[in-house]
Amino acid sequence: MSAFSNIPPQAVLPLGAYDLDELQRSARYADQRLLVADLGAVHDKSGVLRELASAFKLPSHFGGNLDALYDCITDLKPDGDAEQPGFAVILQNLPAEPGFPADERDVLLDVFRDAADFFFDHQTAFRVFYSVRGRI
Repeated sequence: MSAFSNIPPQAVLPLGAYDLDELQRSARYADQRLLVADLGAVHDKSGVLRELASAFKLPSHFGGNLDALYDCITDLKPDGDAEQPGFAVILQNLPAEPGFPADERDVLLDVFRDAADFFFDHQTAFRVFYSVRGRI
């Protein structure tokens, strides 16, 4: 049984409730594109966006803002040969500090929720798991 069997195909969830290795195995087993970003070294919104662009290999025209992040994420393509096309996104160690306060973190997660809605409309799985640095 896969870790994904009890998780809706479109979801944005705290990582703490799941085993990271099992999520990664489940993504590979389902032929879903795995996107992982460890944000442990960044301290502000611009650093988060730069690290996401690098980790997700976003195009060079990525504008470094949340609207551009949404556009680039929704332009991503799953593996066309996958039985269950989709994405598993892991955002580790989102900053929890003055340079990236909780309200900005919430807005960033809303971008991923909006992307999940987009992929729902396109019948493509899009699961996001996130952790906040210093929290379980």
